[in-house]
Amino acid sequence: MTWQTKLPLIAILRGITPDEAEAHVGALIESGFDAIEIPLNSPQWEKSIGAMVQTFGDKALIGAGTVLNPAQVDVLSTLNSKLVVTPNTDAAVIRQAVAKGMTVAAGCATATEAFAALQAGAQALKIFPSSAFGPAYIKALKAVLPPEVPVFAVGGVTPENLHEFIAAGCIGAGLGSDLYRAGQPLSRTVEQARAFIAAYKDAVK
Repeated sequence: MTWQTKLPLIAILRGITPDEAEAHVGALIESGFDAIEIPLNSPQWEKSIGAMVQTFGDKALIGAGTVLNPAQVDVLSTLNSKLVVTPNTDAAVIRQAVAKGMTVAAGCATATEAFAALQAGAQALKIFPSSAFGPAYIKALKAVLPPEVPVFAVGGVTPENLHEFIAAGCIGAGLGSDLYRAGQPLSRTVEQARAFIAAYKDAVK
């Protein structure tokens, strides 16, 4: 069980609009990102995800976040979304996405949720919200999880603290508001993308 992109950092573009998506996603991919998540509480997400899969689907793993029910998974399947990220552990959502051939990073907080997600077929786990639990908690949780399961820290991860989560055993992280906030200029996205990639490279030296 290995994570399938070269850079285990997932860019979370919450609130992005269809008009902005191409410029920001293009810039992130150019910077080195190869996993992009557009949460379903973003405006006109179907349009954004569909367009990004068509434009950049050969260069990155592109899909959706905040996926809450199997009906949303069905819509994503028609858009050729390849990635499903959930905020919670919902076995029905995970099973449906796996059945449709998608990579699932399932949100979990406890050992019970983590094992339930793996049993349902999730290929990766996201510990959310990571900053609230802290690296020591994640390290303790990792001790009971199968070592080959890719674990991502999500929630409150910054270029300054990324190394702490990597040291705790995370393969990488999902990057939200510190990478992208709705409406921010493209220059800020590029600047933060570079900062995160540099921080990741430093952390895994």
